[in-house]
Amino acid sequence: MYDLKVVIIGAGIGGLTAGIALRQAGYTVEIYDKVRELRPAGAGISLWSNGVKVLNRLGLGKQIAAIGGLMDRMEYRASTGELLNDISLKPLVEAVGQRPYPVARADLQNMLLSAYPGDVKLNTRCIGVEEDEQGVTAIFEDGQRARGDLLIAADGIHSLLRAHVLGKTIAPQYGGYVNWNGLVPTSESLAPEQTWMIYVGEHKRASMMPVAGDRFYFFFDVPLVKGSPAQPDPQAELKQHFQGWAPPIQALIDRLDPHKINRLEIHDVGPLDRMVRGRVALLGDAVHATCPDLGQGGCQAMEDGLVLTESLLTTNLGVAYALQHYEAERLERTRAVVEKARRRAEMIHGQDPEATQKWYQQLAAEDPLEVTRAISKVILAGPLH
Repeated sequence: MYDLKVVIIGAGIGGLTAGIALRQAGYTVEIYDKVRELRPAGAGISLWSNGVKVLNRLGLGKQIAAIGGLMDRMEYRASTGELLNDISLKPLVEAVGQRPYPVARADLQNMLLSAYPGDVKLNTRCIGVEEDEQGVTAIFEDGQRARGDLLIAADGIHSLLRAHVLGKTIAPQYGGYVNWNGLVPTSESLAPEQTWMIYVGEHKRASMMPVAGDRFYFFFDVPLVKGSPAQPDPQAELKQHFQGWAPPIQALIDRLDPHKINRLEIHDVGPLDRMVRGRVALLGDAVHATCPDLGQGGCQAMEDGLVLTESLLTTNLGVAYALQHYEAERLERTRAVVEKARRRAEMIHGQDPEATQKWYQQLAAEDPLEVTRAISKVILAGPLH
């Protein structure tokens, strides 16, 4: 199909990736976002090889390599510091054909904004859509309207347009834990520079991952009741939760900038039974927000954008047909990732304490190749093998 105009609601990872792919395909694209200023949610993201391959396909391989961290190994350690497993990622890279790149979210968003050949229209909150046989119109809170041949709802986990597609309201589901995250300078006293270090114990997790600029992206997970109030001093809060953990974790907490720590209650959305209605397609977290325990949230949004573009390019049977093809290609893939990430979140964070204890024991005994095979399986189930 030619000369299509696409309206995208949401300028996050998924919306921008879709915008870049669609513009490269020759379509007219307009991107709108409700925020006054584009600021990334969270400090970092583990961009696995399937997401990197999408960026490679879009001609952004050099750019992502420049901002991605070199991650050659994974180490699991007990809260005491005892080594449970040391995993080389070389077999993973050889199996899937691309190394992963942990990346600071701000760096990734700025890269995507630079690659998108157009302006993002900010402070425009989409509150509804109208469809007819010729097109679709986005309706904004301030009275503006934007008309196109199709509309992509990439408006995040709290999507207002999800109800239009599904015919009902679906609220995000609490994942059972709170996540603190941020960035700190690398230091051998914290972890080796090219290693993803993960400490586990007490149904909690503390982790450091290398990103560009000699920094670690860190995160802490603690299972808490939904709505548990944050303490005014995040370092004191983390000291309390991780009391007695290994010296590198205490050093990490001591080095945090308390004004640059994100504290998030983790939620997911789905699995849902549809992604498309007429000329409107849901994309990314709007339809399949995942617990971050697989590191696949951003990757799945990127895959969405590429598959949707390919679906439009490879048919002349109309927009509705192309979007149905997109849904057929993506629904099972994304449902499987949401479900697997939720099961992993429950296992890591002690929903069944006995299962979590067995996982700790498995970590200490597991063949590292089994770990990389499991990650490879998730990556290779995507559209770019």
